Amino acid sequence: MRLLIIRHATAVPRGAPDMPDDERPLTKRGERRFRRAAEGLARLMKRPDTLLTSPLPRARQTAEIAAKAWGKVEVEEEPALAGGTYNQIVTALGRFPAESTVAIVGHEPDLSGLLGRLLGTSHGERLTFKKGGMALVDVPGSLADGGTLAWYLPPRILRRLA
Repeated sequence: MRLLIIRHATAVPRGAPDMPDDERPLTKRGERRFRRAAEGLARLMKRPDTLLTSPLPRARQTAEIAAKAWGKVEVEEEPALAGGTYNQIVTALGRFPAESTVAIVGHEPDLSGLLGRLLGTSHGERLTFKKGGMALVDVPGSLADGGTLAWYLPPRILRRLA
């Protein structure tokens, strides 16, 4: 499996008045900047077979922008990407064929923890994703056996690729 891990783009700040954390959308600037990063991503790699997203608005919006950049990709919500455990995320990913490319959009610290575990380190916090940042991991066997980091890019580099 090729696993593309994407952190949601810049959202309304946590603690904004009258806005629960689970309802925070992307900012206009976050949308605009991620749209450009998604264009760079679409140049870097072909569209995934599956695009899973956390159901939270900021992740869903990020996934929809990426899907539009690739074209012909449906966004599917996966509740485990909204604060689920490592095992829940791996179980959700395990339903896809080993030869598929799966993209996921989620949140920190879940994504850096997932990346760390896939790369065999317990120090996932050292792999923190910037908002709109991405990593591609090649997993030759089962997810439990881990994988190899193909690339890890901040959104700034992806925008330059556009």
